[in-house]
Amino acid sequence: MTTVKMHADEVDMDEALVGRLIAAQFPQWADLPVVKVRSAGTDNAMFRLGSELAVRLPRIPDSVGQVAKENRWLPHLAPHLPLPVPVPLGEGVPGEGFAFPWSVYGWLDGENLFDEPPADLRDAAVRLGDFVSALRRIDTTGGPRSFRGGPVATRDDGVRAAIRDLGADGTLDADAATALWEETLRLPQWQDAPVWLHGDLLPGNLLAQDGRLAAVIDFGGVGIGDPACDMMAAWTLLTPETRPLFREAAAVDDATWARGRGWALAFGLTAEHYYRQTNPTLAAVAHRTVSQALSDRAQPI
Repeated sequence: MTTVKMHADEVDMDEALVGRLIAAQFPQWADLPVVKVRSAGTDNAMFRLGSELAVRLPRIPDSVGQVAKENRWLPHLAPHLPLPVPVPLGEGVPGEGFAFPWSVYGWLDGENLFDEPPADLRDAAVRLGDFVSALRRIDTTGGPRSFRGGPVATRDDGVRAAIRDLGADGTLDADAATALWEETLRLPQWQDAPVWLHGDLLPGNLLAQDGRLAAVIDFGGVGIGDPACDMMAAWTLLTPETRPLFREAAAVDDATWARGRGWALAFGLTAEHYYRQTNPTLAAVAHRTVSQALSDRAQPI
């Protein structure tokens, strides 16, 4: 778990600050205990408030916009989804020395899949595929663009820098990564109307209970666009044996699946490159994702 700041512009926060914010803005919850939640999250910090609530605060200025977006769109999306998602209960404003807006949610029980992989990965693959398929069918009127809803080629500079540096370190087969990346850039792009996507289906944003996938959290990247990036879970979480189950449930075409593998490669390379010193949990997931994407390259789409 992270012990140092991950970003140069990351702000300080602790239980005492959260307690003051709650007391000032939501006095009905002022007597509830505040406990920081251990997390490998990079954009937001989470604190448990009593047994039934959670407080989520942006770590950096770039994640501030997620607060209003989640409060606006999660109530629209939740009724149409087959897995529980966070329910916003209060939208806080800057105060008590904290410069950003923030949110209170209902607490969702379960262990994130960073810490506790599901016992039944086949079941998780189907459940997650059903989730992204249902999300894609929801009305998009007025929906914001997702930060991963456009072409993966927008990550080209960061991907190439990561390949260069990780290859020089000896932690990456730079030739194989470059070849898969070049293949990704040549893929046909999404031509249909934009659809809803979660945008960040990493193991840390999935919760399990009793060994089964039970909830999806962290909708900071939610928006509309090309659904390919939600295929990333096939390589961030799943195995060669369970990927086909996810793909069948997600019901995507060959080009979308291949672009999803490209998104997995881009995420894995850039996240390992950026977080390898400050967030070893996420860096390990990133490294695994690259390995899975590269080994999958030999398989027919």
